[in-house]
Amino acid sequence: MTGVLRRFSRTSLPATPWKNGGGTTQEIASWPQGAGLDSFGWRVSIATIAASGPFSVFAGVDRSITLLEGDGVRLFTHEGRIEHRLDTALQPFAFSGDEAIDCTLLGGASNDFNVMTRRGQWRAEVRLLDGATAIEPAPHGVLLALRGAWRLDDEACGEGEGLQWADAARGWQALPEGAGARLLAVRILPTQQQE
Repeated sequence: MTGVLRRFSRTSLPATPWKNGGGTTQEIASWPQGAGLDSFGWRVSIATIAASGPFSVFAGVDRSITLLEGDGVRLFTHEGRIEHRLDTALQPFAFSGDEAIDCTLLGGASNDFNVMTRRGQWRAEVRLLDGATAIEPAPHGVLLALRGAWRLDDEACGEGEGLQWADAARGWQALPEGAGARLLAVRILPTQQQE
């Protein structure tokens, strides 16, 4: 199978309401293509958290969440294993999807960038870039221009636009086109199966 390279824009991603009514999710990509929430190998999305309440539990999944805009949320488990204020924009926070995490709003609604990988199959590296960077090759990944415009190899991405690739190892030369530009770079790599 040949690789997939797809452009996307935050403004044109469809928003799916959560079952509990606490927010919406805009899926950027999942693998394999068309996989549901119980069968994906990895998934990248943007969520709007509009109300306090529990996060869905995803057994066997590693998660990373990054605040994009808004006041943020407090993430916690009732047993005290996790206690984290997600209130600083653009700082990824990794946690296990096995945890029964609750969240309370720290103000109004917030937008978050989410990466989920099936443990034992895939692992994700999430980085925030603010300057010219050579991104090492990975078979799957997502690049999202959060602030300002970027040149990604020969592709121009304006603010809120990005690239998603799958099933073909790709590296990138990322070059900001102005001061203050920020790019989220996600490399998704296979893990060695543990026996």
